[in-house]
Amino acid sequence: QVQVVESGGGLVQAGGSLRLSCTASGLSFDDYVMGWFRQAPGKEREGVACIGRSAITTYSDSVKGRFTISRDYAKRTVYLQMNSLRPEDTATYYCAAGRSTVARCLRGIDIGYWGQGTQVTVSS
Repeated sequence: QVQVVESGGGLVQAGGSLRLSCTASGLSFDDYVMGWFRQAPGKEREGVACIGRSAITTYSDSVKGRFTISRDYAKRTVYLQMNSLRPEDTATYYCAAGRSTVARCLRGIDIGYWGQGTQVTVSS
């Protein structure tokens, strides 16, 4: 049984930082592109960042330069380091895994597994 479990969300002031973690089990972690997505109330889900098998990464324009995605193969974990947070980053953040490319991952294509989400709230 595949499980994708996020942690690390919370409340932070604007300008602050948070690190999200996502651990995947029940799948061949090395073979999957891992990604982070977010959905704010009343808005569509959007891709935030994806990381491939050779540490190839891609980011949405809205987070480029502020967020960093990374993965630890030994721990089967992917991270999202979020710096310089803004109120508009407030959303539920979801981790995802797919047999895809980083470009297709960011568009939500070929995503096979989703986590349950973790809330990030940035106060002004």
